[in-house]
Amino acid sequence: MIFLCFPFHIVNDGRTTTIPQYRGLGSAFTTIFRQEGFRGLYKGVTPNVWGSGSSWGLYFMFYNTIKTFIQGGNTALPLGPAMHMLAAAEAGALTLVFTNPLWVVKTRLCLQYDAADTKTVRYNGMLHGLTHIYKEEGIRGLYKGFIPGMLGVSHGAIQFMTYEELKNCYNEYRKLPIDTRLATTEYLTFAAISKLIAAAATYPYQVVRARLQDHHHNYNGSWDCIKQIWRYERMRGFYKGLVPYLVHVTPNICMVMLIWEKLTN
Repeated sequence: MIFLCFPFHIVNDGRTTTIPQYRGLGSAFTTIFRQEGFRGLYKGVTPNVWGSGSSWGLYFMFYNTIKTFIQGGNTALPLGPAMHMLAAAEAGALTLVFTNPLWVVKTRLCLQYDAADTKTVRYNGMLHGLTHIYKEEGIRGLYKGFIPGMLGVSHGAIQFMTYEELKNCYNEYRKLPIDTRLATTEYLTFAAISKLIAAAATYPYQVVRARLQDHHHNYNGSWDCIKQIWRYERMRGFYKGLVPYLVHVTPNICMVMLIWEKLTN
């Protein structure tokens, strides 16, 4: 469900009449199911799976490597908020370089909403989307939204910094070494809190990035997109789709962090 309705919430600027208008998450679900059936709820699922899988794999590999390097191999050495944020930011930037094309295709597959529109190309899947974008738009097309994506590296940095600091402070409160393993519920709680804090602080970049990647809109770069959102939608426009986003990613990040902790400890 979230794969399709989340991008629609983000790119809907209220001025483009061809974009489906949803009153909320429930309205989006029922409308999509009625018009496109069960399959419509999973548009973009293939690049999303590939993107999420490769992103998390690369992110954790880069993050653990950078963190271990900074610690000098001593996992009991506390880094502090600044070093945690630096390690997470570097890992996020490296991951985005490899995965941005997948997110471009995922966004465009999700936003194929007007079957009668013969002027806009329709993608038959992830590979067709990747090859067609490269053929028609070059490397630049595959990296649309990359600049706000780099700004969005702060999301992962804030999330991981908060998560690591919550764990460290909790163990220090219990007078235990900071690398002491926690209970499952504690990992899940800290993961959820860190995600909510990071989302509240950095969500607007997701809106800008998705709109730049949407082939139904034309913006002259990130700053032009930001100005138009502010002009026509004000602050509320920068937080469109926040609820379905949190409904989707919060359980997801909780399970990802739990699996990571169980496998690496």
